[in-house]
Amino acid sequence: MPPRDTSSERDERDGTDERDGPGRRDGTGKRDGIDEPDEPTTSRDSGAGSAKAGDEPGGKPSKPTMRDVAARAGVSSMTVSRVLRDDPRISESARGKVLSAVSALGYRLNENARALRLGQGTRLVALMVTNLANPFYSRLALGLESELERHGLLTVVANTADKEAKERALTADFVGRRVEGLIVVPAGEDHAHLRPEHTAGTPAVLVARPPVGHEADCVLVDDFGGGRSLAHRLIAEGHRRIAFLGNAEAVYTSSERLRGFLAAHDEAAVPHDPALVRQCGTDPVQALRAARDLLTAGPTAVVTANNRNTLAVLRAAQASGARVAVAGFDDVDTADLLDAPLTVAAYDAEEVGRRAARMLVERLDAPSVKRGSRTSVVPVEIRTYRGAARSEPTA
Repeated sequence: MPPRDTSSERDERDGTDERDGPGRRDGTGKRDGIDEPDEPTTSRDSGAGSAKAGDEPGGKPSKPTMRDVAARAGVSSMTVSRVLRDDPRISESARGKVLSAVSALGYRLNENARALRLGQGTRLVALMVTNLANPFYSRLALGLESELERHGLLTVVANTADKEAKERALTADFVGRRVEGLIVVPAGEDHAHLRPEHTAGTPAVLVARPPVGHEADCVLVDDFGGGRSLAHRLIAEGHRRIAFLGNAEAVYTSSERLRGFLAAHDEAAVPHDPALVRQCGTDPVQALRAARDLLTAGPTAVVTANNRNTLAVLRAAQASGARVAVAGFDDVDTADLLDAPLTVAAYDAEEVGRRAARMLVERLDAPSVKRGSRTSVVPVEIRTYRGAARSEPTA
C-alpha cells in the first residue's frame, strides 16, 4: 500500500494550501521568489531537550526566528510568511495564532534580508554630515526626508565629525549595506572614495561643497554672492573698517564667503586691511576667543561666516562694550529679540535637502541614462533686523 501524502492535510491545518498561487515551487526549488531569508537551524528545532526559543548556547538571548514563531503557533514557516505579508488566503484562526506568537516572541521581519533575496533595494538613503550640532544640517535632513518619503525611500543619518577617515569608513559601510544612494557633506578635499568605481555604482550627491577630483551632482548655497552682498550692505552704510570672522581656510563655504566679501571691497574701491580677517575652528569657545581678538583691532563692522560666529561677535561686543555693526551668514532664530541691529544672509536649508533628494531620485529612476554632473545653487536673501524695538526683518 503506497504511503499516504499528508502534505495537503498539513497545509489545511495551517490555513492555506502551499501548492497554490505564489507559494508553489518552481524547478529551482524556490517559491517564486517570495520565500523569506533562510534562517540558521539550531538545536531548538530538534524537539525534546532543545534550547529555549530565543536563547543561544550559554543562555545569551538571540533574536527569534520565523521557525520559532511557526513552532509556537503550530503552523509552517510558509504560513508565518504569508500572515506577515497579509495574504488573504490565510484563515483567521491561523492568522490569530501567528500574530499571537509574533507578539509573544517579539519577532521582527528582516526587511533588508528579504528585499535582497527578492532582488529589491533596501529603500535606504544615507546622509552624512560634518556636524550634527549645526542647525543647518537638521533643516537639511528635514527637507531631504520629506522629498525622499514621496518616493518610498527612508533616510539614515551619520555624523563624520568633519573627519575624512571617518567619512571614508562610513561610505564603505553604507555601500556594504547596499543603500540606494549617498547624500554627503564632504569633510575635506579628497573625495576619491565617492567615485562610482569605489561605491559599487551607488550614486552620490554632494551638498554645501563641490566635488574634488571627480564629477558628481551637488547642491550649493550662493556663498560667494551672500558674502559679497553682506559687505556691500555695510559699505553702503558708510563702514570702511569691516572685519571678517570665518572658519578654517580649507572649509569651502567659509572661503567662498570671504572671497565674496573681498570682491565687494574691490568693486567699491574700498581698501581692506588683512589684519581684520580671523579664521577659527568649529568650536563655540574658539569662535568667542577669535571674536574677542578681532574686536581689539578696532573694526566698525564685522561680517561672519555662520550663525555660530555671529553669536560669538555679539557676545564679545556686549562683554567689551564695543559698538560694531554685525552682518552674518545664516538666520538667527532669536534675532528679533536682540537689542542690536543684525543683518543676515538667509537661505532655505530644507530646500537644499529637497534639491539633493530630487537629484538622487532622478539618478535612481534612470540609472542607465548617461548624463553629466549637475550643480544646483540655492539663493540667499539679505534680511535686516532692527533690534527688539522693530522685530520684523526688512529686505
